[in-house]
Amino acid sequence: MIFKNLLFSYTVKNKKNKKIMNKISYRAIISFFLLILVFSVFSFGKNPPEPKSVLGFTPGDDYKLAHWAKIVEYFKKLDTSSDRLIFKEIGKTTMGKPFTYAIISSPENLKKLDYYKEINDKLADPRLIKRNDKEAQNLIKKGKTFVLITYGIHSTEVGSTIASTLAAHKLVSSNDAKIKKILDETIVVLVPSLNPDGVDIIKDWYDKTLGTKFEGTRPPELYHKYVGHDNNRDWYAFTQVETQLTVEKIHNVYHPQIVHDVHQQGSRGARYFVPPYLDPVEPNVPKEIVEGYTEIGNYIANQMRKEGFKGITTGTTYDAWTPARAYSHYHGGARILSETASANLASPIEVKKEDLRSRRGFDVTKESKNYSPLWKGGKWTLRDITNNMTTGALHLMTHAAENRESWLKRFYKIGKDATRPRKKGEVFAYILDEENSENDYYLLKALKTAGVEITEVGEFEYNGRKFDYDRKIIRLDQPYGAFAKAMIEPVIYPNLLDNKNQPIPPYDVTAHNLALLFGTKLVAINTPLEFSKPNRKRSGGSSTLSSYTCNGDFLYGVYKSSVPSKDEGWTRWVLEDNDSSISHLLRSSLKSCSVENRSINNKNIIRKFPSEYNVIIFPDQSPNQILNGYREGSMPKEYVGGLRGKGVENLKKFVEDGGTLVFMNRSSNFAIEQFDLPIKNIAKDWKQRDFFIPGSILRTELDTSHPVTKGMNKKSIAWFERSPVFESTDNSRVKVIAKYPEKPEEILLSGWALGKEKLAGKAALVEVGYGKGKIILFGFRPQYRGQSLATFPLLFNSIAR
Repeated sequence: MIFKNLLFSYTVKNKKNKKIMNKISYRAIISFFLLILVFSVFSFGKNPPEPKSVLGFTPGDDYKLAHWAKIVEYFKKLDTSSDRLIFKEIGKTTMGKPFTYAIISSPENLKKLDYYKEINDKLADPRLIKRNDKEAQNLIKKGKTFVLITYGIHSTEVGSTIASTLAAHKLVSSNDAKIKKILDETIVVLVPSLNPDGVDIIKDWYDKTLGTKFEGTRPPELYHKYVGHDNNRDWYAFTQVETQLTVEKIHNVYHPQIVHDVHQQGSRGARYFVPPYLDPVEPNVPKEIVEGYTEIGNYIANQMRKEGFKGITTGTTYDAWTPARAYSHYHGGARILSETASANLASPIEVKKEDLRSRRGFDVTKESKNYSPLWKGGKWTLRDITNNMTTGALHLMTHAAENRESWLKRFYKIGKDATRPRKKGEVFAYILDEENSENDYYLLKALKTAGVEITEVGEFEYNGRKFDYDRKIIRLDQPYGAFAKAMIEPVIYPNLLDNKNQPIPPYDVTAHNLALLFGTKLVAINTPLEFSKPNRKRSGGSSTLSSYTCNGDFLYGVYKSSVPSKDEGWTRWVLEDNDSSISHLLRSSLKSCSVENRSINNKNIIRKFPSEYNVIIFPDQSPNQILNGYREGSMPKEYVGGLRGKGVENLKKFVEDGGTLVFMNRSSNFAIEQFDLPIKNIAKDWKQRDFFIPGSILRTELDTSHPVTKGMNKKSIAWFERSPVFESTDNSRVKVIAKYPEKPEEILLSGWALGKEKLAGKAALVEVGYGKGKIILFGFRPQYRGQSLATFPLLFNSIAR
């Protein structure tokens, strides 16, 4: 009927055409309108769906989180309904979930994606165009800004991954002029989560506790199988599957000029942080990177202030020192960290004005150039979080689009400076000092993952020394030579003190030298040389650890508290048999399992330990968490408590009967206190203004006659971070396995060591006899973040004895 009415209206209003219309059959007209209707329905069906249609709620709704499968389903539907987005799966996570990303741009740009990638490749490595500025300018005019946005690496920061759906939907559905500009001038690579496994871990725990008094708590397990929060400390060692996939199949493929890393921070400080960062900046970061993150960070903050957002801070709290969080800084891209204040996971909170807390660089009660306008407290919800995240990301993309040529010029300049010829006196290259020495294979593997070129050369002489067989060198006149330099050269962190002469803590740690951590020896070449081609092919090298032999079929357990410990996860990663770790260096006869509180507290089970477990390892964890665990009422009953009382007594019986206990770093304090050992942690009472070592690499000297040091040289290292320092009160029971040098100037290898003279000659690793068994105390982390290969043998030997 509607079509007849339309036809009647047309014929009445157009009487001159009445005769013509009479000649056209109603059937033809109806068919025409039906075609229009079908086309309209088809087009409507192709409109990108809103997140709610798949997730079942609007991202930002209180009490609502999504499983990873739903996030993936949503992006797949965007892929099928929009010509602005391509969705890809590039591998599997640690726990077997799909690891994915989306490419978002205009349809025209996506059709020419390979073309724009080729332009970016040439700007990233100007040697491909013979470092020709004219050719570079031509490429810059044609190229696009590549923007990588990564969400959800820390899974308790729940707003991040769900905010990715909002940003993606905005880009594929809006025809706003600003969005069109973004699509035309940039290519956005969006990773919905860098830790998909954690998305489900947090979702399941939150739903389980929703409506109980435990709502909003963190789960009693790591939100990454092995490393928990430390998954964002893996951007130079590349130990985890997710890091490897992101670096090898995203960073190294697209070479983004801007990397936006979307995070959450504590709930009582600023509402939103963007760069610039605090000093110090790691010395190998190009000044153009500093200029880039300062410019865009200030732009985002100013735009958000204009739009009425409050509690915005820049230039505070976070520094740009460690490469562990900033892969892009050594690959031509500015890392733009954003940190939005948190709620209790997806549950809203009320923050009182008097509960707000200042951070380094700003006073939360006063407006300043680094913090404004004031946020005076009130209700804070998941919607506030996603609004801040989405708004900040859109402003970042707007800046990338409006300043496309500037970003590409800056990118090219970084590449050109990196590939410039080196002058005499500058470090030209590094060469591995000995063929297949120690863990050189693993160093080269990490550098290659980062895109660093390794060159094999023939015999040559340098500085009076003849290198008489083929060697592998790392030249610094290459695009990512700065990354190699940061991994090879020790750095000394500045001695930062406040107006009260108290040390100012870094945001993370102060050392990141893989060569030291791996025990790899290199020689610096300070003169440009011409090298001949290698005379013969060599294998890739291997670690001296590979000759390590575990004798006997024995078992060991790794203590796992109900309170999650990142170091416990790292310990499992190092010791478990999986391809991504170096655990293959241990023989298959080395069998392990987790030992939890209930096992130790159960007297019947603990009595079996001497026959079932030769060794129990206690990773780095505070004595209070080991002894007391979660307090009553803070978590469900099954997770409450620690080893206080019968647990400690059962451990004593275990070691008295001949077992071995290995304690690492802070857990050594638990052993000293609970087992009444003839050892003092003399650092316990040192004031921070006199002694402060926040994550540094120190020199140690080993007693090479002790079985724990089997196969090692006298000089070794220790990763010192909130670590004990030992002094014996009964030398008949205590054997010192490792100590610090007598000369204070020899102690610090890389990082910051305020008051290092206090360590001179002190014990770092000891063994204490206890009944028929023994207790080994590490005053450092021998398996630090899966990186300290140089001290792995100390842990392995402790287990294998």
